[in-house]
Amino acid sequence: MNKHGQLAAFLQARRSQLRPEDVGLRTYGERRRVPGLRREELAMLAGVSVPYYTRLEQGRSHNASPEVLDAIAGALRLREPERSHLHELARAPKGRRPAGRVRPERVTPATRALLAAVDGTPAVVLGRRTDVLAWNRQGHALFAGHLDPDSPDDPERRPNMARLVFLDAHTRELYADWPAKAKAVVGNLRLTAGRHPDDPPLAALIGELTMRSTVFTTMWADHRIVPCDVAEYEMRHPLIGSLTVSQQTLQSPQGTGPALVVATAEPGSPSATALTLLAHATAPTAPVAPREPARGDAEHRAA
Repeated sequence: MNKHGQLAAFLQARRSQLRPEDVGLRTYGERRRVPGLRREELAMLAGVSVPYYTRLEQGRSHNASPEVLDAIAGALRLREPERSHLHELARAPKGRRPAGRVRPERVTPATRALLAAVDGTPAVVLGRRTDVLAWNRQGHALFAGHLDPDSPDDPERRPNMARLVFLDAHTRELYADWPAKAKAVVGNLRLTAGRHPDDPPLAALIGELTMRSTVFTTMWADHRIVPCDVAEYEMRHPLIGSLTVSQQTLQSPQGTGPALVVATAEPGSPSATALTLLAHATAPTAPVAPREPARGDAEHRAA
């Protein structure tokens, strides 16, 4: 779906989620055929004409000004991330290049250095489609210890975090409040789809999740935007039990390139102790050096 198609779907979905009483409109007990505000009501609240708003919601207007978009965002009661998403969807698309072979995402040297710098703390490098491009030993153990630790090195076998959250039983059991994690994943994919509307692998991932998960389908149709910058989750890990971690996503201000997701716990807390135990439990064992024969043993064999 192109940007203008996404814009139309976003406006329709968010308008349907607003009730007249939410915005101070009286209905005088009238029965409505569909839930949510009518187009003319939303246009009135935003201070734009009904024909103009109708064209915008139908994807037929490609030149909405920032002022008009801000007025519509205010009428829809959008939060700041959703407001930014609205502006992104309404921005005129750049000239399209001929479709070519999609190159696998790679970890940049700067991100690789950052991953090394946080060694000892669970960390995962995610591509823009939530493919796992790299992880350190602790990140693998915390988020996907049931998978091959070398799988991110092969583009054909790379785990995908969105796919794991919705389709993998181990990952689903990992989060005590799984719906909160799922909504964050969907919100992040919404942002990415708005920035990259002509991304075939991203469209394929969304299509797969839509076909295989009814929960994803429902959340995707909701058009909620939930940034994954910082979030706290209670996890139920099979090795170390329950713990609460703060997952922070470090990314360039432009939102491009791989992102580093780091999991931390409050210092001195039981969760921090649990992370330490996990690091020890999954530490590689040093090879046992062969024992040098004692001098007496050699003399005995010589005799």
